[in-house]
Amino acid sequence: MSWNPDQYLKFAAPRLRPAIDLLAAVPLEHARVIVDLGCGAGNVTRLLAERWPQAQLSGVDNSAEMLAKAAGEVPGVRWLECNLADWRAERPADLIYSNAALHWLPAHRELFPRLLAQLEPGGVLAVQMPRNFAAPSHTAIADTVAAGPWRARLEHLLEPAPVAPPDFYFDLLAPIAERVDIWETEYLQVLDGPDPVKEWTKGTWLKQFLDALDDPAERAAFERDYAERVAAAYPMRPDGRTLFPFRRLFIVATAV
Repeated sequence: MSWNPDQYLKFAAPRLRPAIDLLAAVPLEHARVIVDLGCGAGNVTRLLAERWPQAQLSGVDNSAEMLAKAAGEVPGVRWLECNLADWRAERPADLIYSNAALHWLPAHRELFPRLLAQLEPGGVLAVQMPRNFAAPSHTAIADTVAAGPWRARLEHLLEPAPVAPPDFYFDLLAPIAERVDIWETEYLQVLDGPDPVKEWTKGTWLKQFLDALDDPAERAAFERDYAERVAAAYPMRPDGRTLFPFRRLFIVATAV
């Protein structure tokens, strides 16, 4: 699916916070080769460049729109347009960092060991993925699909949650890694403006459903239906702000 950097970055600050928390947990003082896998608009790549200014830094993403935004914001980085599932390191990396990207890829049982194998000994695989798929922000999408005339055209987009529980990743990586640190954090995000949860998901998970509707009127009707559902689940407070709890999974694995 295509990406809209401006829509995604409407909530740049709360989206950046887990990326910073993941970066703080990377136990590397020095790094020569770093890959930001799923770099998006490059706002996190900038932080990697600031922490390891001497590193050879690559930003990889499958969105030309996001990479164009990144290239204009962060100089001195090698930007690579590539399907993340097809990416392979040209040389072993000291750090493969991926913030809010790998949940878009299938077959995690094969993917994570393959990424770990592309590190130097002592290198780090650092991953953050949303694990909020059982929350109303996401279940309301399925409810909206089921309730409208678009059901037959959109049902194929409804899939099981793409991120497994933490113990799946621990059992997968612990036998082949020197060290594995896994945790979850639920951020209580405070959002401003009208329909903020709808606007949040419109930049990510909801977008694929809207893009699948060719008729603008039908697309608008779907968006209104979904907006009403999430507004009921996440009501605006008297001060005009909306509380949006959001769970994220963190993995920091050190290669043998």
